[in-house]
Amino acid sequence: MEPTPLDRTASTDARGKDCEVRVLVVEDEQLLADAVATGLRREAMAVDVVYDGAAALERIGVNDYDVVVLDRDLPVVHGDDVCRRIVELGMPTRVLMLTASGDVSDRVEGLELGADDYLPKPFAFTELTARVRALGRRTTVALPPVLERSGIKLDPNRREVFRDDKEIQLAPKEFAVLEVLMRSEGAVVSAEQLLEKAWDENTDPFTNVVRVTVMTLRRKLGEPAVIVTIPGSGYRI
Repeated sequence: MEPTPLDRTASTDARGKDCEVRVLVVEDEQLLADAVATGLRREAMAVDVVYDGAAALERIGVNDYDVVVLDRDLPVVHGDDVCRRIVELGMPTRVLMLTASGDVSDRVEGLELGADDYLPKPFAFTELTARVRALGRRTTVALPPVLERSGIKLDPNRREVFRDDKEIQLAPKEFAVLEVLMRSEGAVVSAEQLLEKAWDENTDPFTNVVRVTVMTLRRKLGEPAVIVTIPGSGYRI
């Protein structure tokens, strides 16, 4: 029996890959769209949601997305036209197209429009997640599977963090912030960049959530502190 979109029985090695992935979910079935977004956020992805093609074009025009999960049969502006626009703009954004049709000809047509992958409904959430992660990896530079810096080891695949061989338990946002800092390889990361990478667009840009998360992360990582605050600029490890 085919699992529903809410089936979240994920294998260990299917979780936690590329926590920096930012996703736009475009789906006119609001319950499905919200369920998909909630599930992807639990996988430490930053997710925005819209329910029609016109709203999708607006978001794409102002935000940089790694992956767009795009329903083909959308109101206002058809999903095909949204996909064409992404291709015309030459954006690195990858498109995972969803459709209620499982016909091969329909899948071929969607791919010819410029979609990078195709998933018929109903789908297993685990498969959707795996496809989103695979597409997200294509937009980023390949990095070692385990990140190491200043005595910290972060495994994006297993969602594990160790300091001096002692495992540290982190909340999803703490893990996402730490991964962004680790991937920067010593460069300063601004609070705005952390907000963009680890949270979605509905987060208040004037919130102190980044500062609070970094403070909690520092406490969990222990002494001596490895996250350095650069006044007026941001943070680095």
